[in-house]
Parts: sequence; structure tokens; C-alpha cells
Amino acid sequence: MTRLYQGLLEAIRLIISFDPDLLTIVLLSLQVSITAIIIATLIGVPLGALLGMKSEKKIRVLNKLIFTFMGMPPVVAGLIIFLILSRQGPLGVLGLLYTPTAMVIAQVFLASPIVIGLTMVGIRAKGGEVEETARSLGAGPALTAWTVVKESRYAILGAIVSGFSRLAAEVGAVMIVGGNIEGHTRVMTTAIVLETRKGNFELAIGLGLILLMISFVVNSILYTVQQGGKKN
Repeated sequence: MTRLYQGLLEAIRLIISFDPDLLTIVLLSLQVSITAIIIATLIGVPLGALLGMKSEKKIRVLNKLIFTFMGMPPVVAGLIIFLILSRQGPLGVLGLLYTPTAMVIAQVFLASPIVIGLTMVGIRAKGGEVEETARSLGAGPALTAWTVVKESRYAILGAIVSGFSRLAAEVGAVMIVGGNIEGHTRVMTTAIVLETRKGNFELAIGLGLILLMISFVVNSILYTVQQGGKKN
């Protein structure tokens, strides 16, 4: 208990003093996860909207695949991307393994099915009624699609926030493809694992506190988005 208390005090000191090592790790974590969720959004929202406006019976197999990938273990995603980017892999010539870019690719692979699946479900929940109304008012295909997406904006925002929440806490995939290299590919989750093994509990606790704060902010946003959707 004494070690935990002392570690907590030292962790708070590191956060308040903007410790360079801690700051480097936090900034890289945010850079990787934010870049990944932006790319996953650009991929996932249009695909999710397109699938959500189609009959569920026609894409039943595709639905199952998306929901399967939504629950994919991070280590499996990391292994797949590792094999693709490794020297013997199809993209090995690019030399991306053990770089932040590889970590972004792995996280996009994890987040995209979540954004696609939750967007699809959100569109499907409101899409039919909104699509029918828009068409009855003379809207063309493009305007109808835009209206459906606009009316489902809270569900889409919720999908994006959920995807980011998954990435912020992810450790397996980024450790496999990033290598957890100090000052280069070490992010908060992988640093916590390493520093705990080394007995450097102060930095591990500090990173854990920051991770909890990020999780709180992300889930607060998700809660606010969901409440906004219920009011409508």
C-alpha cells in the first residue's frame, strides 16, 4: 500500500512537471490513435452508410463478417499486419515495420470494422423511415443518402468515439508491429507494460492516470452524443 501511495504521489508530480519522457509517450499515443481514427472514419462512415441503406437480408454474410472483425483480438490484428509488413510480406519493401506508420495501419485495421458496424446499425435504425420520407418529397438518390446520414449523425458520432476509445486502450497490435522502441514507437499502453516489468511504477502509474483521464473524456463525449440522439 505504501508503494502504491508513493508511486501515486510521484506520478502526479511527473504529470504536473510535464516530465519529458512521459510527454513524449503521451503525444505519440495521441498522434497514432487520432490519425488512425480519422482514416478509419473516412473509410468506415461511407461504407457503413452504404451498407445500412441496403436490405439486411441481402448482406447477411457481410454483416456477420463485420461483426466478427469488430471483436477481433488486437494481437490477431497485429499479427496480420506484421506478416503483411514484414520483410517476407507483400509490403515488406516499404520498410514500415517498427514505425509509427505501422502502428497507425494496425489501429485502422482494428477501428474500421467498429466504425462501419456501428454506423451501419445507426443508419439502419433510422434510415428506412427517413429514406421513404425524403423520396416522397422528391429528393434524388444523393440528397436522400445525405438526409439519412444527417439524421443518423448521433449514431455516427457514437461509432467514431467508440472506435477511438478502443484504440486508446489497445496494446497488443501496436506492440507487435511497433516493437515498443523508446522514443520512436513507445505509446502509453506499451510503456505501462514495460515500466511495470522494470519496477518503475511511478511512470507506469502516471501514464495509467493519463489514460484514465482520456478514457473519461472520450466516454463523456460518447454519453453526451447518445443523450443528444435520444432527445431527437
